[in-house]
Amino acid sequence: MKNVRSLKPKEPEPREPGGLPRREPVTARYSDPVVDVVVPVFNEEKDLEPSVRRLHAHLRETFPYPFRITVADNASTDRTPQIAARLAAELPEMEWMRLLEKGRGRALHAAWSHSPAPVLAYVDVDLSTELAALLPLVAPLISGHSDIAIGTRLAASSRVVRGPKREITSRCYNALLRSTLAVGFSDAQCGFKAVRRDVADQLLPLVQDTGWFFDTELLVIAERAGLRIHEVPVDWVDDPDSRVDILPTALADLRGIARVGGALARGTLPPAGLRRGDSGATPGGSFTQLVRFAAVGAVSTLGHLLLYMALRPVTGAQAANALALLVCAMANTAANRRLTFGFRGRGGALRHQGRGLVVFLIGLALTSGALAGLHQAMPSAAHHTELAVLVVANLVATLLRFLLLRLWVFRA
Repeated sequence: MKNVRSLKPKEPEPREPGGLPRREPVTARYSDPVVDVVVPVFNEEKDLEPSVRRLHAHLRETFPYPFRITVADNASTDRTPQIAARLAAELPEMEWMRLLEKGRGRALHAAWSHSPAPVLAYVDVDLSTELAALLPLVAPLISGHSDIAIGTRLAASSRVVRGPKREITSRCYNALLRSTLAVGFSDAQCGFKAVRRDVADQLLPLVQDTGWFFDTELLVIAERAGLRIHEVPVDWVDDPDSRVDILPTALADLRGIARVGGALARGTLPPAGLRRGDSGATPGGSFTQLVRFAAVGAVSTLGHLLLYMALRPVTGAQAANALALLVCAMANTAANRRLTFGFRGRGGALRHQGRGLVVFLIGLALTSGALAGLHQAMPSAAHHTELAVLVVANLVATLLRFLLLRLWVFRA
């Protein structure tokens, strides 16, 4: 590594119960650069100098915080290293590092790992993304509002100029991520992202990919850990001279999706203990859990009543109630597992369903006992009376169910 300042020892960060640092705003105590903007490059002798000078001029003229530009050269074979060294000698806010192996993810991992800046960003060397979005990108991280920020070309307010081939490829890739990995972020591969250094320290050792899938894997782990991902609509103009080879990149991305999907299915991503513990912001918050549980419960209750009315003429009241409650209880447990308590993948699913079955039997005893009591007291009770008794019994069973799910079935 050349032209890199000595690294300060990192001060211990305050921790949350989940093991992640508590969000704190970046204060004036940072005399060194607040933001380190990394530019990963490979054989970019044509675009490197004009792009770095444009980025440097923009930051010098408009950026309100101390900054640094780090060019991360990953095994270039042209004049890129010489140009980077000359620029670093000329521009006081610029440094560069050289890696002996290729891989954009490898370059970002190395540059971010060695940077002392509290906020780490990166931009593609072609500067396809309008630089005016750089301050909105990093501001939520500096303030402590968010953990990661990404530029998105798929927002309604984004202005994007690119050919149909790149447009279709990008949209298909992000649609594939949503359908296979159930991600919530909109644009995984826009070359315009930032992360807090304290968060990067936790996430980077978990990311295995060293190529173009690096961004996606980082974001999936962050989202599953409950980190807050801020999206910034960007204006983006396609670079016709892009170095990205679409077919090999697409195949590598598919392998990455399969690998990460397998880890999610096994329940090993993210590792145990890596979760953001913000009350009410993730499935772990009591109020959020109660709201989601109530929504799932409302749908389950309606489904139970509809199934009961459909089955009663065929099976009788008790059998109809038992079958309807069993079907809805299994669906309810699965829905609450995912939506209310934030469990993903198959890890522990059978145990959760087994305990959910015990809770179902308790609910069955309550509702069946209520029906039996009604028929004992009113042998010729009308259907609407049965329904009213079931509603009351279900309300009691629902309250008990929530307590059992939270304190026993899905206890962390």
